[in-house]
Amino acid sequence: MSPALRFAYGTNGFADHRLPDALRVLADLGYDGVSLTLDHQHLDPYAPELAARVRDTARALERTGLAVVVETGARYLLDPMRKHRPTLLSAEPEGRARRLDLLRRAIAVGAELGAEAVHLWSGVVDPGTTRAEAWQRLEAGCTEAVAEADRAGVDLAFEPEPGMLVADLTGYRRLITVLGRPERLRLTLDIGHCRCLEPYPVPRCVELAADRLAHVQIEDMRRGVHEHLPFGEGEIDFPPVFDALRRIGYGGLVSVELPRHSHAATATARDSIAFLRRSATAAAAPARPTDKEVVLI
Repeated sequence: MSPALRFAYGTNGFADHRLPDALRVLADLGYDGVSLTLDHQHLDPYAPELAARVRDTARALERTGLAVVVETGARYLLDPMRKHRPTLLSAEPEGRARRLDLLRRAIAVGAELGAEAVHLWSGVVDPGTTRAEAWQRLEAGCTEAVAEADRAGVDLAFEPEPGMLVADLTGYRRLITVLGRPERLRLTLDIGHCRCLEPYPVPRCVELAADRLAHVQIEDMRRGVHEHLPFGEGEIDFPPVFDALRRIGYGGLVSVELPRHSHAATATARDSIAFLRRSATAAAAPARPTDKEVVLI
């Protein structure tokens, strides 16, 4: 029997809530987990008394019964002037070192929280950097991150991101092949990204990701437009996606990723879980015969 789908919600869509309040809201709405972005307002990995705050968060997760994935995609945590910078691709060695330091901190936090995975991505290639140089830097940074994850006993979940060096599943396959397919460097599959730019139907993307899948992010999206939309505002047919996840036996978190909806976080989270449950129920329902099908009794 395939495991039941477990739905989570990203704290980057709860930026106006205190973290304990966000966890309680998500638990009360019936979510199974949380995708926790380490940021200035939510478990800042650079603020004082990190160990004590991690322990408090672990207790809050235990009280609410929420599973957790740790995210490292905070927009301005490392540089208040440049979004999502520095990265593992940055020209400045000190910039790459700072990104790697964040990953080390996230891995340590993930280990303490019992996280199912720690998320990362490649970053955008900066002007003046060739793609060959960018790949070399990414491979070096991921090698160090994987070694740290091995020591901590935590899986990494690498996300292909539109516009970044590793933008799609083909890029992810290239990366893990070059690195020798390390077991700890698994995959975050963003369902909206599949619709945005992958050459395959979204359910086929799920099938192609099955052997490496550690985490799923989900939202609606339109072809060719990288904009995270509430469910029903894009082009994705979700029941076949959930059917594909069940068929591959996926048991990880399926995390709603709506980082621009903090202004209506509670309402958006409530609407999202209702939509996801309806879609999951539709995916599980037996197919009705069409007029052309013969039903034998």
